[in-house]
Amino acid sequence: MDVDIARVEDAARELYIRALKILPDDIKQGFERLDRVETDAGGKRVLATMIRNIGVAEDTGNLLCQDTGIPIYNVTLGRNLRVDGVDLEAAIIRGCERATREHPLRSSVVHPITRKNRHTSTGRRVPVINVAFSERPDELVIEMIPKGSGSENNSWLKMAVPAEGVAAIERFVVDCVLDAGGKTCPPTIVGVGVGGSADLCVHLAKVAATRPLGSVCDDPEGAALERALSAAVNELGIGPQGLGGDATAFAVHIEIAATHITMNPVAVNMQCHSARRARAVLTPAGVTYGF
Repeated sequence: MDVDIARVEDAARELYIRALKILPDDIKQGFERLDRVETDAGGKRVLATMIRNIGVAEDTGNLLCQDTGIPIYNVTLGRNLRVDGVDLEAAIIRGCERATREHPLRSSVVHPITRKNRHTSTGRRVPVINVAFSERPDELVIEMIPKGSGSENNSWLKMAVPAEGVAAIERFVVDCVLDAGGKTCPPTIVGVGVGGSADLCVHLAKVAATRPLGSVCDDPEGAALERALSAAVNELGIGPQGLGGDATAFAVHIEIAATHITMNPVAVNMQCHSARRARAVLTPAGVTYGF
């Protein structure tokens, strides 16, 4: 099946807007879960304010957060699809630009040296476009993630010593959460990449940070470490917005890759409480939107 480039452009535009205005259900449920178990009175008040802010934004059609982030598009191509990759990339960029022009979105994308803002949410190598492949024959999936700077600024990489084992990973993750404090607008999703090369490890941390709540690492050792670290970070007392309490993180998510015998990269990338994402599935029958 040939991919309809016009539909890709429209989907890229619509996804950016949806991601900025509608919080996924799993994150809302995460708030409810944290609110039920929060023991600090101040923490409960802050959580209530955050939950109210989400409701007001969605009821009035406003943005969940003024930071429209670095736009990231994750594209998954089914095995029977035919598409010109250059055309696909151009369509996504056009859709991203249209979303910014056609809606009152603050463009957060600037040149790294001149700081010049084109007011299109695009620039050199932005939006970030990641491409993967699926066995589903006629399905094109596009996921859009607007990654805000409050979370992205809290990113770390450590080339751990293999002999230090799992303890080195646990210490590093906890130290990163402490270092971030309230700067990532907690409660957060703490994404952890373990293994691979340095660049792959950082990428895996972001994949982990933007996974839906309730999902589990598909490696059993990674899943066990997720459970242990999720409990540990919520004993640090950082709390919602860093003002104290139990609700420091919705979860710690981990993604794992094989690595070299003489190294063990560990990366941390955080997602703020406004863990925004949107998803479109394009098939011959049409386009379906969701999270």
